[in-house]
Amino acid sequence: MDVDIIEDESRYQPTYVPKGKRPAKVVVDEAHPFELEAYISSYSGRTYVERLLHIMSVCPTLAPQALQLAISEALKGRDTSLYRTIFTTYERVYNEAGGELPELSTLATLDQKWLDETTAKNQAERTKLEVELKTYSSNMIKESIRMAHRDLGDFYRSVGEHNSALKHYTKSREFCTTSQHVLDMCMSVIELLMEQRNYSHIATYVFKAEAASDAVAAVRANTAPEAPAGSAQASKEKRNAEREKVQTKLDVAAALSHFGQSNYEKAAHTFAKVGPVKCLEDWSGKLLAPGDIAIYATLCALATFSRPAIRSQILDNDNFGMYIEQEPYIRDLLESYMTNRFKSVLELLERYTTRHYIDLHLYPHVVNLTNLIRSKALVLYFQPFSSIKLERMGQAFGWTTEEVEQQVIGLIQSGDIKARVDRQNKILKAKETDQRAALFAKAIKSGQDMQAANRKLLLRMRLQQADLVVKPPKGQQQQQGQFGGTVNPAELLHGGDY
Repeated sequence: MDVDIIEDESRYQPTYVPKGKRPAKVVVDEAHPFELEAYISSYSGRTYVERLLHIMSVCPTLAPQALQLAISEALKGRDTSLYRTIFTTYERVYNEAGGELPELSTLATLDQKWLDETTAKNQAERTKLEVELKTYSSNMIKESIRMAHRDLGDFYRSVGEHNSALKHYTKSREFCTTSQHVLDMCMSVIELLMEQRNYSHIATYVFKAEAASDAVAAVRANTAPEAPAGSAQASKEKRNAEREKVQTKLDVAAALSHFGQSNYEKAAHTFAKVGPVKCLEDWSGKLLAPGDIAIYATLCALATFSRPAIRSQILDNDNFGMYIEQEPYIRDLLESYMTNRFKSVLELLERYTTRHYIDLHLYPHVVNLTNLIRSKALVLYFQPFSSIKLERMGQAFGWTTEEVEQQVIGLIQSGDIKARVDRQNKILKAKETDQRAALFAKAIKSGQDMQAANRKLLLRMRLQQADLVVKPPKGQQQQQGQFGGTVNPAELLHGGDY
């Protein structure tokens, strides 16, 4: 099955010209510390270069350093388009900066010799693989054809031609003869879609991969030869470990898909299910770093989870604790939120905004997540009070009274806080509800519901006594027979009035 690829004016535009609301410049200073070399050392390959290009675009002060690192990494690969894009990106950033950055010629020059040699090697490799595919196709050897499509997909992916790579990966599905082949194909497509940040299509192949993984596990369990107890147990543990590795990668892909589509609650639940760091294998660094998973999951959880859910799914989760260790400030952020130190929460979010904005996947969501966390913190802080001075709330959050008033009015208008603002005395007062009247209304509604249910039951009894029950069609009658043949009277509670 073919997948729609997001088309842009440039193949690399989504990476280097990020979308969404953002600050004019991402700053790096004492209040917003960031170590580029320490950060980028967690990545490798194409992700390494693409993240550096993103940094050059959003943080011009780091552009010269990012340029040097990106060029040295790109020369290790075979994507000539990516190599050229490094230079064009720096040129664009230099022109936008108005001469504040060093000129490109003083930092690096285009290696034309490497470009010519790599282009020639790529062309030779492409010709060789295409000839092999034609030969295998003429011989009608399914396994060889599948492997040829797979090799061509890997080749096109390495040279940056993602559309061609996806075409060959999906074409190999026609020649898969085992569930393991289908699983391998799905994992290759998922990796490709994650590199492209094509979030909407990742879930489709995650579902297919999970089905293939179940089939692989069933086949291995049924075909396992009889062996002594100790050997059988070791074999079972090995199969479970392999299954856990696949499931961990699929959970990461599904969570990233939800996250990229702004389904923050689903993303947090799925990230929290991710297995140990070791199960990521080659995905760690090639696609994501373990620290990235900790940041995405924590910000989504703070924006959508209740405190008990944060405690059970994030803080008390041993597997997830290994991810949190990669970014120490994440634990401080969680502990501050759980202990009502909301001023510290906001200060930490502000301090690490640079770290968040330079992340490829997180960049478009920083503003939304920060606003959601801020709003949720305000709601939690006001819950125990019937009235509170805005000045006191300002002290708890590190804001002026006017800023608190503006935030609170927005939450009242959205219905998140049931309260009123006394603008003269600068007091926030909760709306009082008549508990006695609410209890009476609830009791009356329960009585009306019971009365309606009884009327329906009595009517059905009378109809059965008079033999006026209409028999269902033959197909439905057979289906009812499978489930007992009679209708449960409780089902009438969901029907309409007679």
